[in-house]
Amino acid sequence: MALLLQLRTVSGLRGKADRIAKAAFRGLSFYTRVLENCEDEARFDETFRWPVASNIDGNEILEIQVFNYSKVFTNRLIGTFRMVLQKVVEEGQVEVTDTLIDDNNSAIQTTVSIEIRYQALDGTVGAWNDKEFLETPSVHTEGDGRYPLETDSLLSSHRQGSDISPGKSNQQSAERSFRRIKFNDGYKSVASEDPEDPRAKAKGKEKRHLVLPFRAGKGVFSAMKLGKTRPSKDDHRKQDEPAVLEAEDLDQKAMRQGGGLEPDTISLASVTAVTTNVSNKRSKPDIKMEPSAGRPMDYQVSITIIEARQLVGLNMDPVVCVEVGEEKKYTSMKESTNCPYYNEYFVFDFHVPPDVMFDKIIKLSVIHSKNLLRSGTLVGSFKMDVGTVYTQPEHQFYHKWAILSDPEDLTAGLKGYLKCDIAVVGKGDNIKTPHKANETDEDDIEGNLLLPDGVPPERQWARFYIKIYRAEGLPRMNTSIMANVKKALIGENKDLVDPYVQVVFAGQKGKTSIQKSSYEPLWNEQIVFTEMFPPLCKRIKIQIRDSDKVNDVAIGTHFIDLRKISNEGDKGFLPTFGPAWVNMYGSTRNYTLMDEHQELNEGLGEGVSFRARLLMSLAVEILDTSNPEINSSTEVQVEQATSVADNCTGKMEEFFLFGAFLEATMIDRKIGDKPINFEVTIGNYGNQIDGMTKPNLRRKKEGGDGDEEESELLQNSSEDEGDEDGELVSVSSSQPVKPLVTDRNYFHLPYFEKKPCIYIKSWWQDQRRRLYNANIMDKIADKLEEGLNDVQEMIKTEKPHPERRLRGVLEELSSGCLRFVTLADKDQHHSSRTRLDRERLKSCMRELENMGQQATTLRSQVKKNTMKDKLKLVQNFLQKLRFLADEPQHTIPDIFIWMMSNNKRIAYARIPSKDILYSIVDEEMGKDCAKVKTIFLKLPGKRGFGPAGWTVQAKMEMYLWLGLNKQRKDFLSGLPCGFEEKKTARGQNLPSFPPISLLYTKKQVFQLRAHMYQARSLFAADSSGLSDPFARVFFISQSQCTEVLNETLCPTWDQLLVFDNVELYGEAHEMRDDPPIIVIEIYDQDTVGKADFMGRTFAKPVVKMSDEHYCPPRFPPQLEYYQIYRGNSTAGDLLAAFELLQIGPGGKSDLPPIDGPTDMDRGPILPVPLGIRPVLSKYRVEILFWGLRDLKRVNLAQVDRPRVDIECAGKGVQSALIQNYKKNPNFSTLVKWFEVDLPENELLHPPLNIRVVDCRAFGRYTLVGSHAVSSLRKFIYRPPDKKAQHWNMTAKHLNGYLAVANRAHRSHPTGEIVVNMEPEVPIKKMETMVKLEANSDAVVKVDVSEEEKEKKKKKKKGGGGEEVEEEEPDESMLDWWSKYFASIETMKEQLRQQEAAAAEAEEKEDMEIAEEIKLDDSPMKGSKGQAKNKEKYKAPKDDKKKKQQSVPELPEKKNKQKIDELKVFNKELETEFDNFEDWLHTFNLLRGKIGDNDDNATEEERIVGRFKGSMCVYKVPLPDDVTKEAGYDPNFGMFQGIPSNDPINVLVRVYIVRATDLHPADINGKADPYIAIKLGKTDIKDKENYISKQLNPVFGKWLKGQQEDKQDTDVHYHSLTGEGNFNWRYIFPFDYLMAEEKIVISKKESMFSWDETEYKIPARLTLQVWDADHFSADDFLGAIELDLNRFPRGAKTSKQCSLEMVTNEAELPMVSIFKQKRVKGWWPFVARDENDELEVTGKVEAELHLLTAEEAEKSPAGLARNEPDPLEKPNRPDTSFIWFLNPLKSIKYLICTRYKWLIIKIVLALLLLIMIALFLYSMPGYMVKKLLGA
Repeated sequence: MALLLQLRTVSGLRGKADRIAKAAFRGLSFYTRVLENCEDEARFDETFRWPVASNIDGNEILEIQVFNYSKVFTNRLIGTFRMVLQKVVEEGQVEVTDTLIDDNNSAIQTTVSIEIRYQALDGTVGAWNDKEFLETPSVHTEGDGRYPLETDSLLSSHRQGSDISPGKSNQQSAERSFRRIKFNDGYKSVASEDPEDPRAKAKGKEKRHLVLPFRAGKGVFSAMKLGKTRPSKDDHRKQDEPAVLEAEDLDQKAMRQGGGLEPDTISLASVTAVTTNVSNKRSKPDIKMEPSAGRPMDYQVSITIIEARQLVGLNMDPVVCVEVGEEKKYTSMKESTNCPYYNEYFVFDFHVPPDVMFDKIIKLSVIHSKNLLRSGTLVGSFKMDVGTVYTQPEHQFYHKWAILSDPEDLTAGLKGYLKCDIAVVGKGDNIKTPHKANETDEDDIEGNLLLPDGVPPERQWARFYIKIYRAEGLPRMNTSIMANVKKALIGENKDLVDPYVQVVFAGQKGKTSIQKSSYEPLWNEQIVFTEMFPPLCKRIKIQIRDSDKVNDVAIGTHFIDLRKISNEGDKGFLPTFGPAWVNMYGSTRNYTLMDEHQELNEGLGEGVSFRARLLMSLAVEILDTSNPEINSSTEVQVEQATSVADNCTGKMEEFFLFGAFLEATMIDRKIGDKPINFEVTIGNYGNQIDGMTKPNLRRKKEGGDGDEEESELLQNSSEDEGDEDGELVSVSSSQPVKPLVTDRNYFHLPYFEKKPCIYIKSWWQDQRRRLYNANIMDKIADKLEEGLNDVQEMIKTEKPHPERRLRGVLEELSSGCLRFVTLADKDQHHSSRTRLDRERLKSCMRELENMGQQATTLRSQVKKNTMKDKLKLVQNFLQKLRFLADEPQHTIPDIFIWMMSNNKRIAYARIPSKDILYSIVDEEMGKDCAKVKTIFLKLPGKRGFGPAGWTVQAKMEMYLWLGLNKQRKDFLSGLPCGFEEKKTARGQNLPSFPPISLLYTKKQVFQLRAHMYQARSLFAADSSGLSDPFARVFFISQSQCTEVLNETLCPTWDQLLVFDNVELYGEAHEMRDDPPIIVIEIYDQDTVGKADFMGRTFAKPVVKMSDEHYCPPRFPPQLEYYQIYRGNSTAGDLLAAFELLQIGPGGKSDLPPIDGPTDMDRGPILPVPLGIRPVLSKYRVEILFWGLRDLKRVNLAQVDRPRVDIECAGKGVQSALIQNYKKNPNFSTLVKWFEVDLPENELLHPPLNIRVVDCRAFGRYTLVGSHAVSSLRKFIYRPPDKKAQHWNMTAKHLNGYLAVANRAHRSHPTGEIVVNMEPEVPIKKMETMVKLEANSDAVVKVDVSEEEKEKKKKKKKGGGGEEVEEEEPDESMLDWWSKYFASIETMKEQLRQQEAAAAEAEEKEDMEIAEEIKLDDSPMKGSKGQAKNKEKYKAPKDDKKKKQQSVPELPEKKNKQKIDELKVFNKELETEFDNFEDWLHTFNLLRGKIGDNDDNATEEERIVGRFKGSMCVYKVPLPDDVTKEAGYDPNFGMFQGIPSNDPINVLVRVYIVRATDLHPADINGKADPYIAIKLGKTDIKDKENYISKQLNPVFGKWLKGQQEDKQDTDVHYHSLTGEGNFNWRYIFPFDYLMAEEKIVISKKESMFSWDETEYKIPARLTLQVWDADHFSADDFLGAIELDLNRFPRGAKTSKQCSLEMVTNEAELPMVSIFKQKRVKGWWPFVARDENDELEVTGKVEAELHLLTAEEAEKSPAGLARNEPDPLEKPNRPDTSFIWFLNPLKSIKYLICTRYKWLIIKIVLALLLLIMIALFLYSMPGYMVKKLLGA
């Protein structure tokens, strides 16, 4: 579908001006070219085309605007024409001439003449009349400035059915390529016209515009150089010239042609948008080979349980249980407290695949009264999966509070809080622990909950309903031996699979019932999980298992990621899924007793075969826990569920899959030379194993009801499947063919002119819309990724203006997002759309619309100096797009291609069905559909891990097409042209019948020239730490090798490999545009055995056809870097160039000549020709040899007489020999040099090799270690211009050595070195480290002068009226820790202020951008506005600098004491002090192989020593003003004024303070750490002073902890009033760390412990009141816990003491015993009642008195009421202690006091009863007397 508009003329214009027109439809705008100096008529004659994805509605509007164009000011609108498209929709073609209207909707004299055409979609594949549509040569496809689309993706969207080849139609439709430019009023897309086009010569002269293509060559350093397409043969001269423009030319061209263009607004489009006329018949191959999923990795989970608060329960003895997966560990038990403090650290180590790791559940449970005999009662627990922790910043939660809840009772509320640290570390992760300063901030529990961002603090309980309906396509399981025996003996042919479904979620499991002997089980059951929402567990694991008496086995596994089926935003939705089919993949369907790939069925690793599919759905219901009828259990429940209709998952459609094998090369020779064939399957279709029996197949007939038995279709045979008329039988495998030998390593199959084909019919529910939407997003993401790679490549190779390319990337992203919103909003009300389909679509449309707007905004903010920040933001867009594109509800299963040798499955490739799915809309089509794709087959499962998986099993060139059977008319359209179809006998006369093979009649002969120049940073494959590398180049079925270069990681082969008679099949022009790829593999030659694989890369050659000239700009090709990969990791770079030259009718004589070997020593090896090899210049390399350090033994012998050999590009120099390494490891001769020819282009400089050898007796020498300096750029010296100062400043600019640092006060040239004294943070000046800002990393210690010290002293003494000094704290109160923590507080304050300043600057910048946009709209433009903007931009940066400088001078908080502080660095010292490198450079010497996996050596283990020195590289000769400078010593070259390197004696003091979170070394989960220090030959081990059972040891100690203390009063017996008088004195000696506000205690962990363990705990005093019983356990009455650093001030009287003192602490005045020293008052005892609410159970009057040890010694006091300073006996009633002597007194007391009123009431009641009784008794007699008158 497309809407075409031909804009012919605009007439009746006034005056003379430049004219431009804009046409807009559905938000997509096109601009015409600018016609200069037009008078009354502007003849545009341009055609615009809008590919439309959904039918045009008759109410939609087309808008045309005409402007007077201005270079400087905003374009002025002349008038607008709007047309409702009703007539166009009805008639298909309309011609209109009508007047324009102005801003006031009034008609004006100007008229516009247009023609509109439209063709709607007819439901199936119709013939498109492209010829008629595209006959006008100036067709515009896309290219709106604001939303430009990738041109070629729209051009070819409807090419099927046209009778011209796709390549040609592309060329026709793209005679104009569009360039994007931003003018002052917005973006314009302007066509670069064909100068010979007669239509261009309209009235008035046409204005030419700036062409801004992007050409990064084929991409220096890029991982894959295949994305950059080239112009077609016919137009190459015209097209290539602009495409070669480098960015430097663009600026000049912009100034010359673009008038007032601002450099900050220019964008660079991608090459594909520039050169659109490319056949684009090949897909990009994947370069990374090794499967990463399923490979085990090392992980460590570290959890610190700090404390618990507000635990619900009475008199608790809490223990915390920490579970990670199946492993459990416990803290120690804390007695009688609801607020236990633990500070215990646990570590769990795992070696599992990432998926398994991240699904493990971390469970923290608090248990009451656990001991050896009883398991204890659960107070509350908290659950979270490891993946949630890993996705946090720094992979950790730090000092957060976990909310405890009771899983057994939903209605119960909060059970307490648990404070902990949780961190998850994978291999290579670094965790930065925040500084552990005063922990008052974390007392705000609500503000520091253990929850990820975005999760609400109050989570609710929810039910997760997972409905399991049915499964299909299960494999035959042969797990039971007895079943086989039974089958063999009795012949019973029952199904051998007993399936059930198991669902695992948040650590709980649920299972359906078992369906006995069924391949198509029907369950209709639902599994119900009850879990808090949102859950902190990301994935639900769904597994079909086979029940077996011996061992249940997984058939297939699927994971549902809750993040992909829900949205937490304001317009989000709860998790929902289906009803939808889930495809499961796993091991092959072969029946073996032991399945070596069983792990794949468990979901570990990439499945290699279709296993089954399951129909299921998921829904979530939030529970109302206040409802009394709710079931409060959280047990997993299994219930019956209602079945769903057969057609609920979509209408069943017939799909057609076609594949052609164009090439099968690089087949591993280990396979053997038996015949090889390939099998293709989709689901179970095409599978030869399951296709033995032919089930009854009921297919949908015309007008059928669509309720066919779809389950039977899955089991359908591939071989004997037939259509109604016998028209089509699927062919799913190629014929077996014997392989031919390519070379020592590989075979190839003879697929020359005859290419075998396969085709399979299959039936699936039609849910293509899901895949289409995913494809659109994938393509946007691919485009974005390619653009970002371009930008990073430009930055890496220091190409100018990468910011322009980033702007282009953002434009493409913005237009792509808008395109998605347009295309995706279709089929909204499809009957089979699930709720997730609808919600996901809304969500994706919102996200992409938002992303498009953000991209547009970001684009305006991209400047040269903001680019790197913006680049990070754009990377986030890419991640989001990839996440959104992953469709959770499956449709068509993936396609598997298996290579089989002798009927044995060898290697496979898995291709997602969406990648090859056909659509008539180009954006919706799979990226590999109808394209030739290079596929590398890999080994299945674990076999593919490590080096085995890096070998290519086979390289396939395959063409694949998947679509509806009724759409299959053009399934061959993307194949390279020039073939005949070979069909089976029954399909000979049927045009749409698929071929069984293709016979190519057109063949082109080429010569490939591979210019292999150099490689660098290769893999160390030998034990020496070096390799003997050679390269093997593969092209089609040929391969050649370079020579082997011994012992190097940076070989310069300089070799031309010529491949003659390379035969390629297809049309010549397609070869030029899309040549096959070249594979280059690097090997290490071993003297014995097979060569070791070192890495692989791909390249595409530059193609020259026989009728082209071998001349610039395309030839000769330039050398480029290609990234080498080894598995998934990078392994160096290859510098090479490749050209593919067509051999014409004249034979090879027409090819460019090859110069013969110039170097006779190399024999017949051809060197890289002169035009391609780099241009060389003479350089001098000066080496400063200082010394060698830390040399390890070589072959058990010590290194005694080492020497350093330097080599670069075949030249080199040797250092002086160190005669005795032990005595003096430095060199006697410091500077040596050599001259060498190096390339002019610094990026092409070869590496410099450093080798250290040990010279031994009899002229022998042994290699100690080597180092390759891969880039010489940082050592290159560029002489200053003529105005520069004398040579010593130059030397300083180069190296900044100590010797020249003292000359910094002289004149400052461009490379000035200014030593800045930073403003001081502490009051007492410490040593300041000053870094010289020069090329080298010199660090100088500058001492403060005595005068300054004196000044400071005076300033302190006579502070004057200005500075009011606060009280200095008492020195006795201060210790080292006080200074340490005060310093950390200061540092944190500085960081906070810096962040605030940065945020403010960012805010200012945003405001300025808004201002800038306003400026753009104002008439004042040009250089003034630009300058103004630049000034504005600088402002915040300067502000920021000022703020950062002033930060340390800011006054401290008033309440902060003045303390001498230490200099604290908030990061690793290595980063702060440049890895402790001095002004020399330190080069690590390496030896040994690089480790591939965990067993082999790591980088650190390979270091065998270090070479200290430096180097300087410069062009010779040097300028005279440098060499003739006074004092210039030619012996030292650039290294003038170097200090002596003789040894000197130094004293080094090391202060070890503490270690944090050490790894446990003992069984008990602890360690006994001690310090070992090594410096040079000195080795100190402080083993005697180890610290027992501690993972956070403090080595820097000012104290030893006391024993844990617990004291009781005596008993106040028989208190009749509830009052207890004690007059009792507790004395607690303790050691207190004032800075940390902690007490240090020591105690034995258990009775078996050898020595005491030290703990730091908060200073808390716990007072408890008990009821003493003689024979039973004492009863707990209540308690209060006072944090002695901050507790509520005691009430003055008992009446004023209330519960609020505990519950409402925040509003009460708080005191600290450490400040008050003495506190007296009343405090409440509290406990929880039956309803779990706090109540006052008593009040205590106490006096707290704090003394230092010295004060306590001066005024001693006794415990209890003892001497010295005894206390009086308490005033207790007699009843309390003489009840047994005088019981009557006790009884009297009881009666008179406690029960007095009760007794009075009872007596009165008894008297009243007696009176009533007497009255009732005497009443009858009295009545009788009265009646009788007696």
